Amino acid sequence: MVLFTLFMALPIGYTGYLSLRRTKVSGLGLGRGARTEVFAGLGKYAAAVGDGELWAGWLRVLGYGALVLALMLGLALVFALMLDAAHVRLARLTRISIYLPYAVPGVAATLMWGFLYLPGLSPFGDHAFLGAGVVTFSMANVAVWGGTGFNMLVLYTNLRAVPREYYEAARIDGAGELGIALRIKIPILVPAIILTTVFSVVATIQVFTEPTTLRPLTNTISSTWSPLMKVYRDAFVTGDLHSAAATSMVIAGISVVVSFGFLRIVKNHAFGEG
Repeated sequence: MVLFTLFMALPIGYTGYLSLRRTKVSGLGLGRGARTEVFAGLGKYAAAVGDGELWAGWLRVLGYGALVLALMLGLALVFALMLDAAHVRLARLTRISIYLPYAVPGVAATLMWGFLYLPGLSPFGDHAFLGAGVVTFSMANVAVWGGTGFNMLVLYTNLRAVPREYYEAARIDGAGELGIALRIKIPILVPAIILTTVFSVVATIQVFTEPTTLRPLTNTISSTWSPLMKVYRDAFVTGDLHSAAATSMVIAGISVVVSFGFLRIVKNHAFGEG
């Protein structure tokens, strides 16, 4: 509780406080007392909600997220099912190989892929991987490469907790590995799939590392490509901490609504709750 208060509750509370303030400039803005903080009410929130750059960033993240979620969770499920099959060769090495990219720090992984994308350095030829039409796919590839292993491990761990008697009974009834996967394993995995989906949705909404790290390598990624990049620009480039705080609170609110809305929709099917 102490750690939560210090590193979560207090920063969120202070961000909320900053979002309700604005800087008042007197005279030329020079000298002591020329700039003071005054109460601004919900003005910063109104400006954030009406900012076209923020919503354009949300649209880009929506397309990016659709790619990442479909590919990353799909691959994680396939890998988990394959590793949990009755006969798997080199299972331990395969698990480590799939999980290992997740252990690579995000900035290092994005830089590595960034150099692989550059036409002059790429081993894949002179393709425009960072061009305007494909840069979203290139960033999604980085996220999928790094996140599939974590989600696979969550799903695989849940599968290993299932009593083996279920599978043996199914095999006695004539079910093959595909039938067991479709009729037993995937239904059992539904709560874990929903959990990984929520985590992935929240991470996608907060995408920052990939576009920010790749931005110096191309001119197709703007400083407001994602909502968090706009927060960073407002806070540390233009110096408007109050607008950045209000935008952060708006992003947090949207994240909560999307996450809990998704859970409310699927909880009856996944957890047997009405």
